[in-house]
This record gives sequence, C-alpha cells and structure tokens, in this order.
Amino acid sequence: MKKFLIALGASTMLVSTTSALLIGGTAVQAATVKPQYGTFGFDESGMDRSVAPGDDFYAYANGAWAKNTPIPPDRSNFGMFTVLDELSTSRSRAILDELAKSPGTKAGDFYASFMDEKAVDAAGIAPLKPAIAGIKAVTSKAALASKFAELRKEGVNSPFIVYVGQDDKYPEQYIVSAAQGGLGMPDRDYYLKTDAKIVETRAAYQAFVAKLLDLAGEPDAAARAAAIVGFETELAKVHWTRIDSRDSDKTYNKWTRADFDKTAPGFDWDAFLKAAGVDGQKSYLVAQPSAFTGTARVLADTPLPVLKDYLLVNTINAYAPYLSKPFVDADFAFNQTTLSGTPQNSARWKRGVNLVKDNIGEDLGKAYVDRYFTPETKAAADALVKNVIAAMGARLNKLEWMAPETKAKALEKLAAFTPKIGYPTKWRDYSALEIKRGDLVGNVRRANIFEWQRGLNKLGKPLDRSEWFMTPMEINAYANPVMNEIVFPAAILQPPFFDPNADPAVNYGGIGAVIGHELSHHFDDQGRKYDMHGALVDWWTPEDVKRFTALTDKVVKQYDGYEPLPGMHVQGALTLGENMADLAGLTVAYDAYKMSLGGKEAPVIDGMTGDQRFYLGWAQVWRRNYREANLRQRLLTDPHSPSIERVSIVRNMDPFYKAYDPKAGSKLYLAPADRIRVW
Repeated sequence: MKKFLIALGASTMLVSTTSALLIGGTAVQAATVKPQYGTFGFDESGMDRSVAPGDDFYAYANGAWAKNTPIPPDRSNFGMFTVLDELSTSRSRAILDELAKSPGTKAGDFYASFMDEKAVDAAGIAPLKPAIAGIKAVTSKAALASKFAELRKEGVNSPFIVYVGQDDKYPEQYIVSAAQGGLGMPDRDYYLKTDAKIVETRAAYQAFVAKLLDLAGEPDAAARAAAIVGFETELAKVHWTRIDSRDSDKTYNKWTRADFDKTAPGFDWDAFLKAAGVDGQKSYLVAQPSAFTGTARVLADTPLPVLKDYLLVNTINAYAPYLSKPFVDADFAFNQTTLSGTPQNSARWKRGVNLVKDNIGEDLGKAYVDRYFTPETKAAADALVKNVIAAMGARLNKLEWMAPETKAKALEKLAAFTPKIGYPTKWRDYSALEIKRGDLVGNVRRANIFEWQRGLNKLGKPLDRSEWFMTPMEINAYANPVMNEIVFPAAILQPPFFDPNADPAVNYGGIGAVIGHELSHHFDDQGRKYDMHGALVDWWTPEDVKRFTALTDKVVKQYDGYEPLPGMHVQGALTLGENMADLAGLTVAYDAYKMSLGGKEAPVIDGMTGDQRFYLGWAQVWRRNYREANLRQRLLTDPHSPSIERVSIVRNMDPFYKAYDPKAGSKLYLAPADRIRVW
C-alpha cells in the first residue's frame, strides 16, 4: 500500500452540515435516509437528563441506557462494541453456514469440524494423546526446552514467547523477538497481590489446574497443581510489570546468541531456539532482559517432573475449548466465569465463528467484505480520515511548547502517514494450510503451526507493508508505530461509530474521535519515539521531552484519582497512552468537525447545538456495562481506562464548557488553568 500523502497547508474540510461526504475530492450529498440511532445519529432515549452534564457526562448521555441494558449471560460486559460484534458474528455465521454445506473450503471445513459437537465429545481427550505422550517421554531439561518450543508453535503457553516482527530501530527489517511469558493467569499481580479477591482467584486457579489434571486421568492432581502454581508464582516474581513492558526504550534490547547463555544461564537455549526454528540469527530483540535472567534461573531450580506437569497443563488448557464437554466446561468456569464473571458459555456457533476468525480470518474476511462493506462506505470513511489527519496537522502547526525543528519532523511524520481502511489490499494465501473435517484439534494445531511458519518465512525478506494484524470482522482499530499507520477494519465503520446518514457532529464525535485517537498514538508518550519511517529514534529535543513529560504527568495524576471499584483505582501510568489518545483524538476530531462547517454555524437539532451533539457522539460509543470481575481484571491489566472515565476526558475540553456550561463546583469541573492541553 502506498504511503498516504496530504498537503498540510491546504484545507480539505469539505464536509457540510448535512450528511454530505467527501468522495474523490468533491462534496457529494448522501441520500436522505434516517440514521440508525435517533433523529440525528444519537439515541436520546438512553440519556438521563436528571444528571447534570458537568457532574457526570457519562450518566447524562448514557444513564438510562446503562440502567435498562442487561448484560447477556454469555458476555462479561456489554456495550456498543458488543452490539457490533454480535452483528459481525451473525453475518460471519451466515457465510460459514453456506460454506459448510459444501466441503472443500477451508473456512467452511474448519467451522464444520467445530460444529460437529457429537464427534468432538466422543473423541474426549484422545486427540491430545500424542502430545501428552511426547511430554511424558521427556527425560531431560534439554529435551524439555525443545518441547517448550515445539508446543509453542502450536499456541501452547511457554515461559519464553518468541515471534518474528519488525526491528524497531530498523523497521524495514524483520527480526526474531522474545518476551516473557508462561503465566496461566492474566498478570503477575494475580500471583503476588494479597487482597481478598485476588487470593480467592488464585485458589480457584489452583483448583482449575487440578481439574485439568484430573480430567486427563492424572493421579495426585491436587499436590501436582500446587507445585505448578508455586512454579508460576516464582515466574511472576521475576516478570516485569505491564507499565515497564510498555516502554519502547526499555524493551529494545538487542542480544546476540551468546548473550542468552551469558545473561540467562541455566536454560538450554540451543535446544529451544533450534526447535523453534530461529537458531542461527545474528541478533534477537529481547523485551525484558532481567525477566529472562530470572526465568532461566527458576527453570534451572525447578524439578523436571514439575516442569513436565506445567507443560502438560498448559497443553490441555490451550486445547480445552476444542475437546469434549468436561474440558470445555472446566475451561469456561475459570477463564471466563472466575476471571471475567461471565455466567454462561456462548452458543457453539458463536465460538465456531470466532475460531475461524482467529485462525484463518482473512479467508473469511474476503467474503465478509464482498457482502457487507460497500465501496461507498469505504469512500466516506476515507474522506473522514483525511479530514482528521488534516486537523492534526493544523494542531501540530500551532503548538507553542514544541521546538520548531521538532515540529517540522512531526509534520513530516504526519505527511508520511498511511491509513488502512476496511480491508487489506492483498489477502493472505492459506493454500499451504491443511484443514480436515472431523479433525478439530488437528485443524487448530496445523493453523497455529502455519501461522508460526508464516512468521519465520518473513526473515530475510523485504518488509510487507500491506500486512494487516486484524481481520475485517474486528470491532476495533489500531496504530502501528513501526509502520507509521492506523488501521480501521470494516466492521467498526458502522453505527453508532460511523453512519453516513447521521449528523456530521455525531460522526466526528464518534468515529472521528476514534480515528484521532489512533492517529495520536503516533505522538503519545511511546509513539512519539518513532520517526516518519517508523524507526525508534530520538528525534525530540531534550527541552521538548521535558515539557511533554510535564503534561503527561498531569494525565497520569488525573487518572490515578479515579476509583471505579472500591479500593481499586485506574492505573494512570498503565493507561497513559490510551488516555492521551482520547484527549488528543477528541480534540483533533472537534477541530475537524468545526473546519467541516466551512465557517457556518451548525444547525440546532432537537434543541441541541452542534457542539452538544459532538460530545454526545463521543459518549454514545463508550456505552458499556461491566460485570464486577471483568472490571476488576481490566483495572489490573488493561491499558485502556473504563468507559465512564474515558467519557470524562471531556472535562479537559474548553469547548465542552461552552457547550454545556458546567459551573465551578460541578464534579467534572476543572478551572481553565487545570485543564490538560497537550496537542
């Protein structure tokens, strides 16, 4: 895909106050069709007008929705992302049901192998017997190291995560990267914290490990499970925190092969790297060096039988969703109910759709795009992206705290920017992947090995800038700093995020702010470290960094003050990048919206001004109800703040105060001097 170029000095804001959309450089009037939500793209019935917007803007915009919207029993949370996910999943099912009727398509056959529940139940654990026998045959730690790598290729958890990615400092080159891994629970905190809920979860995890051993017919399950959890606890002690692990400078550590033996002795690196197919490389990127040192030591100190049991449980855990009902139920009870509070497993067809999407997503994605994503929607989304990029350029031009030489490089970076909208220009080739009806575990295994080999095949090859890391069916988006790109899959470009028939204010407050969010990640506390070529390089002056850090420290402090659950605060340092992206994204989207008006005033609709509708568009996309366990897990591990706190970013926006006139003393009110302004 060509890099996206834009003339930053010229205005491209040609979208009018009606539902006109920029297509091919010309304002084109959309058909007069009622928007999906409300009269102008916002669901007013979801508001709670008894709440003052200056006290709780989330409740004002979404309070009635939150009160009246139950979480479905197969969900840990429910909101606008989930609404679109349900739609995407149903649409994907329609495609797969058709494909499954005629054997011979990979997506259809994969789906059919999962949907044959009777055959899966009859097989029990038999499909895993060869893998289990291989683990039991291990007689040395060298053989165990090889087995770790062999099973890692199949998607089994391992103390060391190895993959092929871009070299952050030389982004045109692929390199083997390695990171800490091996925990069965989501984060080190689940092993080390001592509050009652965590202790309760830890006990449930140990019972789950014992249950998997028992289901596999293993004796002494309770004692062996205790030893496994003890081993993982030692791993947790040497793991880096999520805050440290998001630092691009700290996690860029280039090792030679000899450095593994020197810095992380006690583990058979020859056996591991050879079995993984990544031996013989000139260099490797290691994300958490001290964790590698500590993990190698823990592995050396742990008896072989415990390590074999650990690998056995990890293997069963990885494949449990594709085994018979007792394994499926045990997996769900811990990984979904205990960790996230979800009371009921999803319908089998939903799990089957997700299996195909996660393993051979682009095989399904091409059919999805052909059926559900129109060229008109893509053109309209492309236009909105172009407008937001131009608004970001205008913001950069006006910055007072950034040195002129740094600002010039920032504008060069923006001009070299690549947006990817809807779907890939080049689809993945799955012809070498064998999918068999009646062999579910084998299909999962071969799909994981295929993906592993696809990564290895990149080594020594030119960078593929057309590659996507999400499928078109995803309700999500991402920024990739080493590619200097943002990516928006087709499925998120729908109401309430984006509706070509909605009021532009709502579209800019919704998808416009999300686009700005992803765009601004390239200038957040980590993204700013990458230049126009995607290289991790120091291109800011020390004074710029000092001024920027003073601003980001304020963001950390503001979010540290939020307490979504009693005794549990948002982690300002962990969520910094996402909170900054919300701050910048909403700011830039507002500018783009105002520029789209061409100097005219927006009409008043249903008694609401354009600015009021803009902020309601932002609040609407973050409607979400959480189960307590899910919210607790997010506060421990998620770099995103919960929805209420994401909406509350409006308290830093000067136009919000003009739109809703909150007074001093209101809960969200900040004096002008206290409002955080970065971009």
